[in-house]
Amino acid sequence: MAASHDAAPPVAQPLAPPVGAPPITPPLAPPPGGVPGRAGLRLMAVHAHPDDESSKGAASMARYAHEGVEILVVTCTGGEAGSILNPAMDTPEVRAQMPGLRRQEMARARGILGVGQTWLGFVDSGLPEGDPPPPLPEGCFALTPLADAARPLVRLVREFRPHVITTYDEKGGYPHPDHIMTHRISVEAFEAAGDPDRYPEVGAAAGLAPWQPLKLYYHLTFHKRRILALHQAMLDAGLDSPYTERLDAWIDRAEDTGRLTTSVECADWFPTRDAALLAHATQVDPKGAWFRVPLDLQRAAWPTEDYQLARSLVEVGTLPEDDLFVGIPVSARGVAA
Repeated sequence: MAASHDAAPPVAQPLAPPVGAPPITPPLAPPPGGVPGRAGLRLMAVHAHPDDESSKGAASMARYAHEGVEILVVTCTGGEAGSILNPAMDTPEVRAQMPGLRRQEMARARGILGVGQTWLGFVDSGLPEGDPPPPLPEGCFALTPLADAARPLVRLVREFRPHVITTYDEKGGYPHPDHIMTHRISVEAFEAAGDPDRYPEVGAAAGLAPWQPLKLYYHLTFHKRRILALHQAMLDAGLDSPYTERLDAWIDRAEDTGRLTTSVECADWFPTRDAALLAHATQVDPKGAWFRVPLDLQRAAWPTEDYQLARSLVEVGTLPEDDLFVGIPVSARGVAA
């Protein structure tokens, strides 16, 4: 069962930036009054752990926040089972404070991105390793019955009233049990929140009206076309590519063909994305593979973040799209035309 959203996190000492991290790049100041056409739009990004919001769709969110879109990141677990992946942070003191530090990191990252954020309160399942893998811990997110796991998200959808929801595909983006469960509850909430007969305890009984999101997207961060483009850009620049081994081991699958439907131009927000990711200091090595491709090469080789349009209740016209909000009518936004 989910913990209370109001439960106080463990007390942690203030978190310093990781050793070797570049200075934080603040988000670009939004234009006065936002960008025309964005008024009233709302985006909900559902993620498994703190740091996932900064590695998947972060530049898109930063761009949309800059343009005046209201954004809520929903973090399903506290990331308590995460390992310390930054050698500079791997100390007994940090390990003893991990739950509180991960909340600190999340607060720093959401401030950099300029988004709202809340917690569903479930317990991190961890990533089981071994052959065979060990059983998941009792009471973890991935073992929670679907209705119990989806209920707090359905409530948030009815409270926040997003037009667009982003999450992971049916494989979780990669086969982490929490990512797969995040996919399941996101689809459940998308399909149930607009039906007054489903989850009435977080509907009429709670004073909340049904709300039907109009579009559901899956992140496509590590698809082959993007990786090939970045790999070739590194080779053309005379640099070692961090993608060589991944591409050598890549297995093409028929079900992955044609998934990319939407590419959001957001290269100007790549520095903001990286700053948000570095804010998760226990999880990110500033000297690691995430940062080996120079930003100028990334901007030139692949200036977008990419998505699969999984559900749409509005007409979007010809694919591919260049915007998550294509087809959302002004009448759905609660603003004057």
